[in-house]
Amino acid sequence: MPVTAATTEVIAPNLKRRLSGVTATIARLVPVQARMIGIAATGPGLPEALPHLPLWQVLTLPRDRLRVWHARRNTEMLLGLVLRHLLRRRLKLLFTSASQRRHSAYTRWLIARMDAVVATSRRTADYLDRPATVILHGIDTDTFSPADKAAVRARLDLPDGVLVGCYGRIRAQKGTDVFVHAMMRLLPSRPGVSAVVMGRAVGEHQAFLDRLRREVAEAGLADRILFRPEVTVDRMPDWYRALDLYVAPQRWEGFGLTPLEAMACGVPVVATRVGAFDELVTAETGRLVPPADVPAMAAAAADLLDDQGQRSRMAAASRARTLSGFRIEDEAAALVALYRRLLA
Repeated sequence: MPVTAATTEVIAPNLKRRLSGVTATIARLVPVQARMIGIAATGPGLPEALPHLPLWQVLTLPRDRLRVWHARRNTEMLLGLVLRHLLRRRLKLLFTSASQRRHSAYTRWLIARMDAVVATSRRTADYLDRPATVILHGIDTDTFSPADKAAVRARLDLPDGVLVGCYGRIRAQKGTDVFVHAMMRLLPSRPGVSAVVMGRAVGEHQAFLDRLRREVAEAGLADRILFRPEVTVDRMPDWYRALDLYVAPQRWEGFGLTPLEAMACGVPVVATRVGAFDELVTAETGRLVPPADVPAMAAAAADLLDDQGQRSRMAAASRARTLSGFRIEDEAAALVALYRRLLA
């Protein structure tokens, strides 16, 4: 949706054509922020319905007012500096960091020249060499919400009984093998429990998925540990609603939205202590375990799989937690408040 520079106070650049987590963040946040402030995205690979300024028009922004340039990548920080210092556009430069490792010297040089920095978790803020405002991601709690579990399973052709799931890209970094191996320990002694792995393996990760399938088949669990193909984003809520327990087994993660999406659908979570998971999952909503620790993950999952009463209490607490501070509106409002401070 084209907008004009005259009504734009904030610009959210997306200088990457291929879909990525950053692109998805811009696509879900900007429409909500647009109800609060004049904001436009710019760059390729964005939904047509998004408020949008052509990139060429950004290069010739009028100097009639101060605007915020909200970068999330090195290229976008660099372009902001070019716009401000070479093309003399009136910009306040903001950068959001989701990285949980020490930045390169070049990235640190760019960050040092920003007017403000946002970190997506406290752990991310610890890797920065300057103060940052911590703003955790939120989700659409209207879209991700509980529903009748039996009806959802019937639509998705999923089994009855207790169902535990793990969703997302299938690769070692995401810990899919840790989940599968934990389930291979638990399921033989729990005939009423089934597991589902849903996602996509691309390129060199296909061999990783093929190996997991073989291991499951050789263990005689092919009808209990189910592998399902990736679905579109609009179909994801049903896949969470079908579950009794969600597992986020990542070895590394920048932030990680899947625990929040599951919790919003009233599903307790077992997650590894990576990304922002220890800021999302509490003792009332699930369990946290070390990454790549199959015995610990199996023990935590068993604790919840074997106790329906505990799962029910955690399901209610999980939904309540997302509503109390992890809505997409909360994230958008916190960012807009920062924009207004920069523009003041």
